[in-house]
Amino acid sequence: MLPTSIIGKKYEKMAELYLKQNKYKILATNFLAPCGEIDIIAIDKSDKYIVFVEVKYRTSGLYGAPTEAINKEKIRKIKLTSQVFLKLKGWLNKSFRYDIVEILDEQIRLIKNAF
Repeated sequence: MLPTSIIGKKYEKMAELYLKQNKYKILATNFLAPCGEIDIIAIDKSDKYIVFVEVKYRTSGLYGAPTEAINKEKIRKIKLTSQVFLKLKGWLNKSFRYDIVEILDEQIRLIKNAF
């Protein structure tokens, strides 16, 4: 069995390709800060929003939807990390949102403004 980090990278790459196909411009992947990590940071196809994307996958629905794995603490860390990114770039005045790319088996679903 493959380590979860390798499996996670596979699905993150799948999500990145999906976003590119939907005209998102990828700015960063796996952005790390002391307070957390953001899987993908992009600009949406309208060029209006910086989008912080959390990728969640499950190989089956046996244990629920992938998005159910995103709890309040994870959301808090993503929001703190996004502020670090925006501050580093000098983009605190830019519009942004938080999306989720949910992958269940091999089906991908984009949830805009997820939290």
